Amino acid sequence: MNPRQCDTVPTPKISEPPGVVAGIDYGTVRIGVAVSDPRRVIAFPLVNYTRKTEARDAEFFRKLVTDEQVTQFVVGLPLHLSGDLSEKAHEALAFGKWLGELTGVPVDFYDERYTSVEAEGYLIEANVARKKRKQKLDKVAAQILLTAYLDSGCQGTNLSDEPSSYV
Repeated sequence: MNPRQCDTVPTPKISEPPGVVAGIDYGTVRIGVAVSDPRRVIAFPLVNYTRKTEARDAEFFRKLVTDEQVTQFVVGLPLHLSGDLSEKAHEALAFGKWLGELTGVPVDFYDERYTSVEAEGYLIEANVARKKRKQKLDKVAAQILLTAYLDSGCQGTNLSDEPSSYV
């Protein structure tokens, strides 16, 4: 037997991971951001971004895509209990469309009802002081949203017929 025979056995190809998804908990003042690992298994809270001007917001999101190697966004939709779009959901849709046009990265949408309440509950349970909870709330809500999206097999709602405007 040739001692190097194993060199002739083909090794299975390892496929490229699908890429990082960034979860966005949209707000008019602050935006919570979470990111997944490249294989889309785990979500990590990343940052609470305080909105500034359209130009500075654009700079932040372009840098986010580059630094975190984002291949997809999922923006939370705050729906009414009935499932209908709320006023904030319409704003989130417009923001998502702006974000996709700005970065060239696909944007999906996902129901985010109760993520902020759930995040607050986790932070209280972890004995995070009230002042620090406010600093962490949006990115933890983004993590909860992103985890639910990943657990669903990345099955969101691609609603791209909203007007494209910066909100």
